[in-house]
Amino acid sequence: MGQDIDHALRGWEFKPSVVQARLVDAVDGRQVLQMRVDLGILQMELSGRPDGTRPHGFPTYFDYLRHQAAQARRSERTFRMSEEQCGEADREFLQFYHRRICWLALRNYDRAIADADHNLRFMDFIREHSPSEEYTLSHEQYRGFVLFHRTQAAAALAVERNDPELALEEIHDGLEKIRAFFAEHGLEDRFDEDAMVQQLRKIDQQIRTLHGIRATLREQLDEAVAKEEYETAARIRDALRRRAQGD
Repeated sequence: MGQDIDHALRGWEFKPSVVQARLVDAVDGRQVLQMRVDLGILQMELSGRPDGTRPHGFPTYFDYLRHQAAQARRSERTFRMSEEQCGEADREFLQFYHRRICWLALRNYDRAIADADHNLRFMDFIREHSPSEEYTLSHEQYRGFVLFHRTQAAAALAVERNDPELALEEIHDGLEKIRAFFAEHGLEDRFDEDAMVQQLRKIDQQIRTLHGIRATLREQLDEAVAKEEYETAARIRDALRRRAQGD
């Protein structure tokens, strides 16, 4: 049997301006995720680590590093990532990035959120256990971008589930986290002009216009509290509680 990928590439022309992704059935019956790249195809598993490996027997390399850090704590030692561990962490970040953008392209928003959360938690871990400030910043610089993707996916998933108010709240929460990221790095003056921020605000306005929402329940609550309209605020809190409970 030939080992080239001519058959897989046939009819799937590379387009540099868009993310091209598809789900296909493998020979053994499992589904895999494929991404068209300039010189061929990236193939990823749908769950666990995208390359399908189990580093040191753990579901992901992040899980392995967390185990190493926990062992160090039990021994009252300080855990710092080695140069080799940093390289392996970088590999995993990139794998989850590729899969995340594929899920977004395929509008599989819950999986996109899960992969974004993996990298955000991994960034938090690196901030605590990085061997250097330089290595920490090499990942922190992408935090706003990952938050942007996560917010996009969470808002889209809420709209898909016919909950436009929740979508607006997801956008609000995402923007606040991105704002905090900018502030932490002394970039507050760039926040309003940032392309990701402007895109999220555009999505916010589109949802409000499409669904006729002037103010969400949370926004109404904030306004009622600010005006000291406490009976109104109490009614809105009850409505929020019922919605959270699915009533």
